[in-house]
Amino acid sequence: MRQIVLDTETTGIGEGHRIIEIGCVELVKRKLTGRHFHVYVNPQRAIDAEAAEVHGMTNEWLEEQGAPVFSQIADDFRTFISGAELVIHNAPFDIGMMDAEFRRLNMSPTREFCSVLDTLVMARQMHPGARASLDALCKRYGIDNSHRELHGALLDAEILSDVYLMMTGGQTDLALAVEDDNKDDEVELDLGAVDIDAATLPVIRATAAEVAAHDAFLDVIDKKSEGVLWRQN
Repeated sequence: MRQIVLDTETTGIGEGHRIIEIGCVELVKRKLTGRHFHVYVNPQRAIDAEAAEVHGMTNEWLEEQGAPVFSQIADDFRTFISGAELVIHNAPFDIGMMDAEFRRLNMSPTREFCSVLDTLVMARQMHPGARASLDALCKRYGIDNSHRELHGALLDAEILSDVYLMMTGGQTDLALAVEDDNKDDEVELDLGAVDIDAATLPVIRATAAEVAAHDAFLDVIDKKSEGVLWRQN
């Protein structure tokens, strides 16, 4: 399966606003390939002050970068995402902005050439009542986003790829702990008192889905460190 983790930044929220940045990273069979699509876009309209406070971009800065208008990057963007499942946090917003841009060019809407997975909906289903922002999910899954001072489409897409892999990778806490209101109490297990006949123990092998989830978790560790010991010969 080919998936594209995607994020956009815009001039603001609401009708008439435009995309000013697109960031995408590619996953194939739940592994980051290193391929990405990233572009700044000249929105041909003013950026709201509130939006600029979020992502730090101004019209003047985009002009200095020589940002192209959307029509100049539309074909390359569509080619990159075509046929993939898009993984987006709060997908209706980004898809709505993308489709508005495509309509201006008489191009077909996103869902005609991509499927969409909304990680915001997934997070709310997995953790009812809990905060489901990208920052909250980073904290929940132990993902370091301390370098994220401002929102940026490519950076947010990279962070979301880590969050998505952790959300769909099964068990992430490998620590065995016993919780009690009295933190001074200790629990001791006398394993010698347990009579176990090794010959009668069943062998339960991991399913293909469980192996894939384990590999995805190791991918996240591998990306954050200098290598996974379990994969070293």
